[in-house]
Amino acid sequence: MMSDGGGGLSLPELVQQVALLNWLNSEDDASKQLLKTVTGVRVAHSLFQRLTGQDAIDLYKRQCILGIVAFVKENPRASQSQLNKELEKQVLLFAARVQALQ
Repeated sequence: MMSDGGGGLSLPELVQQVALLNWLNSEDDASKQLLKTVTGVRVAHSLFQRLTGQDAIDLYKRQCILGIVAFVKENPRASQSQLNKELEKQVLLFAARVQALQ
């Protein structure tokens, strides 16, 4: 799961920790069931992401976008043709990486 970028917990991690804290403070059945449900959903989501390769696809997507951003920052006066060429290069690289997953 992605963090918030500030070193804190991601939203799913935060929800799980709130459920855990709630259960630790009360130890009642409803709190335990909530913690079980939240943890089960997180585990199922993680398994789904791994089985489908979605984590890798999301990573490749971020790399594609960051590659385009880096080019634009390094080449602020690039022509439309140069921008189009770099965009095409980055998208083709993304597509090749996703294709390699299959």
